[in-house]
Amino acid sequence: MSGPVEAASPTPVFRSDVTVELVKHSASDRDVLWAARVSTAGEQSLEELDADPARSQGLINYLMRDRHGSPFEHNSMTFFVSAPIFVFREFHRHRVGFSYNEESGRYRELQPVFYVPGPDRKLVQQGRPGQYVFVEGTPEQHKLVTEAMERSYRDSYAAYQEMLAAGVAREVARATLPVGLFSSMYATCNARSLMHFLGLRTKHELAKVPSFPQREIEMVAEEMEAEWARLMPLTHAAFNKNGRVAP
Repeated sequence: MSGPVEAASPTPVFRSDVTVELVKHSASDRDVLWAARVSTAGEQSLEELDADPARSQGLINYLMRDRHGSPFEHNSMTFFVSAPIFVFREFHRHRVGFSYNEESGRYRELQPVFYVPGPDRKLVQQGRPGQYVFVEGTPEQHKLVTEAMERSYRDSYAAYQEMLAAGVAREVARATLPVGLFSSMYATCNARSLMHFLGLRTKHELAKVPSFPQREIEMVAEEMEAEWARLMPLTHAAFNKNGRVAP
């Protein structure tokens, strides 16, 4: 009689992208206007809920330029983000105006989805801290990075599976897994907190204060910005016009 058939371990998946989905929102340029006008119009500011925000583009720009920031907080966007764990460790530095709930390695078996840089990812750092730049890697360097990462990921996940099969708790076994493992989370923010995030996590030609983010979190930031720009185009335009500095 043959013995019990062991379930096959999941096959590792290697990705060079990130996923950002806007799952729900209550955000429009009107939200900025009625919040701002309550200071002078009181309850009549609610009329802005049905008004055309384009006629008040100048007010939005004034608020942004002179850094009257609170009217940009009366909105909400919730994103589903799938990215490597090392991206989330940077993301969670943004605490004011953000709420997070992340996938838990204590309560579910983590899947073998891992980050490997794509061929367009610059690999070589030149210069000293504070004055360095990244330049293209050679084909040999890209080959080395891909092969070394995939080998390491396979080995670490095999160790994880071995411990789980032996009855070791998930919260213990997960310690063998690398920060290149993909995780997922919901991140909720308002436009003001998102602008602060974008000011630090994107490198943009219009930025008054330059930033030098790691490329992988910038990929997340770019996708979040695209969704926000669609929801609040006048606010986004004022953000760019005024040097991409959060009010």
